[in-house]
Amino acid sequence: MRRVSDAVLASPADLALVERLRAGDEAAFMMLVEQHQAPMLRIARMYVSTQAAAEEVVSEAWVGILKGLDRFAGRSSLRTWMYRIVANIAKTRGQRDGRTIPFSSLEGGDDGVDPEWFQSAAERSPGGWRTHPEDWRGIPEERLEGRETLERIGRAIDDLPPMQAEVLRLRDVLGWSSEEVRNALDLSETNQRVLLHRARSRVRRALHEYLFEEQDR
Repeated sequence: MRRVSDAVLASPADLALVERLRAGDEAAFMMLVEQHQAPMLRIARMYVSTQAAAEEVVSEAWVGILKGLDRFAGRSSLRTWMYRIVANIAKTRGQRDGRTIPFSSLEGGDDGVDPEWFQSAAERSPGGWRTHPEDWRGIPEERLEGRETLERIGRAIDDLPPMQAEVLRLRDVLGWSSEEVRNALDLSETNQRVLLHRARSRVRRALHEYLFEEQDR
């Protein structure tokens, strides 16, 4: 059973935003859409077979979010509550359309990535490096943090199975806690851990190959 102390509750900023939304503040709603439309589409796309279906899921989710504001009690963060709505609608749509998540999205993998390498959303450069693997210590800092390296990381994340990619984005780029990700995506603790582990390993491997490709020629 989940302990109350482990839950990520709504912040004062969340509660204030909910009050603005309940009052019909259009600017607040448009700000919310601008911040969350893209990740909500990615979450929906994990469960449905087309981009058009994902867009329909997200549109339905926004309606559900607005209708459900009066029931939002702050027992989770606002974003967790919103993303859970998207995931639930998308899963229902995916089941109706015969879409299933491939087992490869939940595969385990070898170790290789430490979550402490990346800065969280609360730090100066969210998603950027905090520390580096031991075998990368001889590589110049400007290359590790250069635009091309960051682009390679982005492509490696985009190449992941959708569920792995989204768990990695939420945890290591946006700085969500394990609790928030599990609640938002309706994952068990084990599945969330395996997805994250697999994603980190694949991204680390792709980046290692890039960093050492010239040296190995």
